[in-house]
Amino acid sequence: MKAVVVGSGGWGTALSLVLCDNGHETWLWSHNPAKAAEMAESRRNPLLSSVELPESLRITSDLDCLKDADMVVSAPPSFAVRKTGENIAPYLRPETVLVTVSKGIERDTNLRMSQVLQEATGNICKVVALSGPSHAEEVGIRMPTGCVSACPDRAAARFVQDAFMNDYFRVYTSYDIIGVELAAALKNVVALSCGVIAGLGYQDNTKALLMTRAMAELTRLGEQLGGTRRTFGGLAGMGDLIVTCTSLHSRNNRAGMLIGQGKSVQEAMQEVGAVVEGYYAAESIHQLAQREDVEMPICQCAYEVLYQGKHARDVVSELMTRAKKDELLERTWL
Repeated sequence: MKAVVVGSGGWGTALSLVLCDNGHETWLWSHNPAKAAEMAESRRNPLLSSVELPESLRITSDLDCLKDADMVVSAPPSFAVRKTGENIAPYLRPETVLVTVSKGIERDTNLRMSQVLQEATGNICKVVALSGPSHAEEVGIRMPTGCVSACPDRAAARFVQDAFMNDYFRVYTSYDIIGVELAAALKNVVALSCGVIAGLGYQDNTKALLMTRAMAELTRLGEQLGGTRRTFGGLAGMGDLIVTCTSLHSRNNRAGMLIGQGKSVQEAMQEVGAVVEGYYAAESIHQLAQREDVEMPICQCAYEVLYQGKHARDVVSELMTRAKKDELLERTWL
């Protein structure tokens, strides 16, 4: 099978290694010709500097590599997904399987990444979402990892499962692409919030409280938008939430810690030096929650800290002194 990964960031590169290990003809495309040439020469990606890129991985900045591809993996940051989709559209065929691995919600439109790609490509082919608790740094060194291949078309989901699955990269299938993509995007806000908590000096009890109650909020919004509750308790939901909230591999977590320690939002973003998806997702959640009339106090507080200059310690106090709730009652738990 011919597979092309579009986007040479850490995650795109790690997935290209999985495909190479599985014996596929694999191409890695970069929008930057100089970066593509450097990676092809050095067999290294600075974002995964400890991992040697195999000779079988073909690296290029020429979109002609997409010709006759059986599977195309879209791996840019969320803000670049629409433009990427427009660029690759002329090369796609109805039988191509397009896989989105970007985690985010498009700003202003509030569309999921698969929806953005469908619009940008004229919905020419099936789109599958691949997501789960999966740091590129660990996949790159072949650490056991699990993800979910999600698509209402079960055959397309299984095609992606078969393409990626091996003895260190386990893939489950799901029909719930809505829940999988929403969980992937929304948990970044929680990870950023967990970083803020750590930066303020709070410890494990507080983090566990935040993560659990935030997952209740994400589930509530996800169901309202058409997702399945079970998805939010699975790999794409709770699994990805755990790994993103507890690891220093997470850019969202690191940015949050800096904010909690007193840096401004922009200073924290600049110091992390890469895209912090949780910052953008916080605004999308705020818009979606208002549109759908869904109560999300933790995500609302994150939005106020990130966009309205509210002090993080103040919102912790607000959350802790909210009205009493019963966890087991349907309307209050969800």
